[in-house]
Amino acid sequence: MSNLPIFDVAGSAMNAQSVRLSTIASNLANADSVSGNPDAVYRAKQPVFRAEGVPGDPSLSGVNVVEVRESDAAPLKRYEPGHPLADAQGYVYAPAVDPVAQMVDLISASRSYQANVEVFNSAKELAMATLNMGR
Repeated sequence: MSNLPIFDVAGSAMNAQSVRLSTIASNLANADSVSGNPDAVYRAKQPVFRAEGVPGDPSLSGVNVVEVRESDAAPLKRYEPGHPLADAQGYVYAPAVDPVAQMVDLISASRSYQANVEVFNSAKELAMATLNMGR
């Protein structure tokens, strides 16, 4: 907790977006993975955010990552009898990850992170300017 709660708010947002970026990277990295067992398929992950009050100032809210949920979407079933991971019926199972939707989410998370970096830097510059007024 800082004396200027703007740093707490922007910092919590950057942390939340960092978790979001990491989960997107994990989803994209595993989008093409397959398994011979539908229960062993990678499940897409998505963070769940919650507004959280800033200590010392109840009028402000930061953000907190409550949990990272796994998708309950059914895996994609593909008939590939020659695949080394195919089950006895010749099927492999792939995660239900949409790379285009993940890229859109990636751009959104990246922009949000960048915006909060700007908020943090602007607040820092204003605090420095205030401190330098006395010189």
